[in-house]
Amino acid sequence: QLQLVESGGGLVQAGGSPRLACSASGRTLSSDVLGWFRQAPGKEREFVAATSWSGGRTYYGDSVKGRFTISRDIAKNTVYLQMSSLKPEDTALYYCAARWDLGGTYTGRGQYDYWGQGTQVTVSS
Repeated sequence: QLQLVESGGGLVQAGGSPRLACSASGRTLSSDVLGWFRQAPGKEREFVAATSWSGGRTYYGDSVKGRFTISRDIAKNTVYLQMSSLKPEDTALYYCAARWDLGGTYTGRGQYDYWGQGTQVTVSS
């Protein structure tokens, strides 16, 4: 069973550049996809970014493309989300998620089997 734990959220000023981390435990990641989603109050959970663990392919949601970067540290079994140029509308609970790499675009939240508890990011203007 895979466990995911996010860290790095908090209160950030607009324009800031925090980095979120998601540490995986329970087994070593291999043919997995690791993704980040976010959910703001009253809104649906939205795809943010994802990466294939073995090949390093990346995908980004349109609202964060060019501002956020997903990366992975294979030795640490950890995936990161480097955020930059934050806006108040980026305020949300950010979740890490994992699934087997079966191809596709990695953007559908229903495709993910494992989820972390989330870390809150609040952007002040």
